Amino acid sequence: MNLPEFKNQPLTDFSKPENRQAMEQAVAKVRVSLGKEYQIMLGGERILSAQKFNSYNPSCSKEVVGVFQKGSRDLVNRAIAAAEKAFETWKRTPAEERVRLLLKVSEVMKQRRLELAAWMVFEVGKSWVEADADVAEAIDFAEFYGREMLRLSGPQPLVKLESEDNELLYIPLGAGVIIPPWNFPLAILAGMTFAAVVTGNTVIVKPSSDSPTIAAQLMKIFEEVRFPPGVVNFLTGSGGEIGDPLVAHPRTRFIAFTGSKEVGLRINELAAKTQPGQIWIKRVIAEMGGKDSIVVDSETDLDEAAAGVVVSAFGYQGQKCSACSRAIVVKDVYDEFLLRLAEKTRTMLKSGNVEQGDVNFGPVINENAKKSIVDYIEIGKKEGRLLTGGEVISSQGYFIEPTIIADVDPKARISQEEIFGPVLTVVKARDYDEAIEIANNTEYGLTGAVYSLNPQKIEKARREFHVGNLYINRKCTGALVGVHPFGGFNMSGTDSKAGGRDYLLLFTQAKVVSKKVVTLT
Repeated sequence: MNLPEFKNQPLTDFSKPENRQAMEQAVAKVRVSLGKEYQIMLGGERILSAQKFNSYNPSCSKEVVGVFQKGSRDLVNRAIAAAEKAFETWKRTPAEERVRLLLKVSEVMKQRRLELAAWMVFEVGKSWVEADADVAEAIDFAEFYGREMLRLSGPQPLVKLESEDNELLYIPLGAGVIIPPWNFPLAILAGMTFAAVVTGNTVIVKPSSDSPTIAAQLMKIFEEVRFPPGVVNFLTGSGGEIGDPLVAHPRTRFIAFTGSKEVGLRINELAAKTQPGQIWIKRVIAEMGGKDSIVVDSETDLDEAAAGVVVSAFGYQGQKCSACSRAIVVKDVYDEFLLRLAEKTRTMLKSGNVEQGDVNFGPVINENAKKSIVDYIEIGKKEGRLLTGGEVISSQGYFIEPTIIADVDPKARISQEEIFGPVLTVVKARDYDEAIEIANNTEYGLTGAVYSLNPQKIEKARREFHVGNLYINRKCTGALVGVHPFGGFNMSGTDSKAGGRDYLLLFTQAKVVSKKVVTLT
């Protein structure tokens, strides 16, 4: 199979009238489909349960996006059995065939790109631009991982031994569980699922209860392109009722998770305990939280730095594990930077319902998130000085103003704990060296950025800023598949480097076959 060189999907330019009109049509089309009921899908069988739950639109909290089934422990067993049954055939399916099916998924996503984005506008409150980027990333994962599987399925370089023929094969693990987050409900779901199935594994997808409708749209595509039944199974429900049993099940071979530190650590702990009948050590691939910092040096363009901080802190309402939640500013430019930061926050962001194409700052995901963020804002008012925002701005949806709290101690709670919302703390550092020290003073290590024009200072950051993804003179969000392999250190997870050349290896095990060369006489 010869494929053209991988290239990232370009983002849609919504300033063009034809693109804007197409997105308006997609939003209108999806609106007609809101409130439909979706079934559990195990081994090709559709299942209804007695108990249901709803997914809601965070911009209009009473609007139902989808109706879903509450899974049970019995269905967990059926899901694992369906995945294991399919694995026996799927693992023997040639890599090229698996790649061919994955690229078919990619083609359908390209055709429905704006429609998929519109689902995210409604279900998770993403702006048009953020939703479109999410779909683009999902497409990139399909295209990149397909090409990577072709590379891994070919001959692997080994040292030559004249008396033997040796080969290294990357074989799949088995039946696994995919637990994606709600904040990148298509891209991260797709990335983890695509990597697992293209390498020959089968999976049970357990979507977030805040974003199951988007996962259901992807399941439709898997069916349409004729993925074999049982390769990708769809089981909805709560973490306690089905999430824990899926992780703990003795036949679960691996778990790919993206979400909070607390849930990730629980998954790691559950998976580490060997169950009766379990014959392997479960593999856990976990991307967790972050407390990401942007360091602003005195030797930089303050306007560019302020703009980069605003985009990083408040893009998708700060609900990204990579979002900037701390700006650490050298004291020589601290006061001037605060003025520019406040001004750009006012001028760069437009709040409102993200169904409108000119809105780039929407709601947080749900009532619990809103309450938690408001509580942190109240803590911040005591730990620092409220510079902008701080108020709930709508009773219809979950809207909170973009909030900046200045003069915060580096060890304060709002400087250490992940808030996961539109709250930025600003810390003053006496010099650049102290700024780097402060940047490293949390339990996380996901992303970070430095704004400086001094080559020596940039080199210091490259050596000593302890994060998985470090950006120089640019925002700390927006990793591109193949360009910025993504994953962090410490309590930010297992540094899986999603979208990189190492990622598929996490879903495989390496087998070496050695055959003695026999000379017939």
